Amino acid sequence: MPGIKDLRNKVTVITGAGSGIGRLTALAFARKGADLVISDLNEERLAEVAKEIQALGARVLTYKLDVSKREEMEEFAKFVIRERGHVDILHNNAGVSVGGTVADSSIENWEWIFKINFWGVLYGIKAFLPYMIERRYGHIVITASLFGLVGIPGTPAYNCTKYAVAGLGETLRVEVRKYNIGVSTICPSWMKTRIAVDGRMQLGTNAMVNRDNVVKAYEKYAWPPEWAAKAVIKAVRRDKSIVPVGPDAWFLWFTKRFSQTIYDAMMSLGSRILLGK
Repeated sequence: MPGIKDLRNKVTVITGAGSGIGRLTALAFARKGADLVISDLNEERLAEVAKEIQALGARVLTYKLDVSKREEMEEFAKFVIRERGHVDILHNNAGVSVGGTVADSSIENWEWIFKINFWGVLYGIKAFLPYMIERRYGHIVITASLFGLVGIPGTPAYNCTKYAVAGLGETLRVEVRKYNIGVSTICPSWMKTRIAVDGRMQLGTNAMVNRDNVVKAYEKYAWPPEWAAKAVIKAVRRDKSIVPVGPDAWFLWFTKRFSQTIYDAMMSLGSRILLGK
């Protein structure tokens, strides 16, 4: 699969496009002349993004979607095929966060995040992949995370979902290559999006962080989400596999692969700083 070099008029489906990485990726594809079909659970945000896309001169359709519901995803795929005839690029981007250690976080929050971050991605792939296989053409993008490459303390539920979709992406990439379909897994570090605001958090009393501090830290120190959008475009054009985004993402991923001892020491230090233990 050589990648999709020319994005003009390519039917590009993006979930979680109402804000953050999804929104900016939709705008990036629009600037390249793609034909957008964007979805989100928040219709107001979705409508605003659609206006931005139209202002760039690109075509766009919107669809209210809860990715955690398989039936809705299947209906969404049928909608896209009915309205556009096919799909060229699928970006499984919708995701949420849960902060809290294994001991502190509730089973309900684990179930909630897996329904969206893992099952939502798998539902999307299963709904759209048959159409791509039939045409023997396409590209699938999965928004994973740096947290799907390294085990950051204090976010085990989030880590597990992102490890799961990163593994899914690597496996799928090998399986669908024979159909001329590419698969890219994008692994951003912390980006300046709404993920901390919209997420859930359960931390023990000894933790040195709380929701307000995390939100403020994202606003002040997180990397520009435009970096992730740019990485998605490059990944589709060059058929890249695992794509860390951000200098810390590359550094931590390399460190883990280079020295388990150094990596363990860094994670232990991070645990003491973040969790007070």
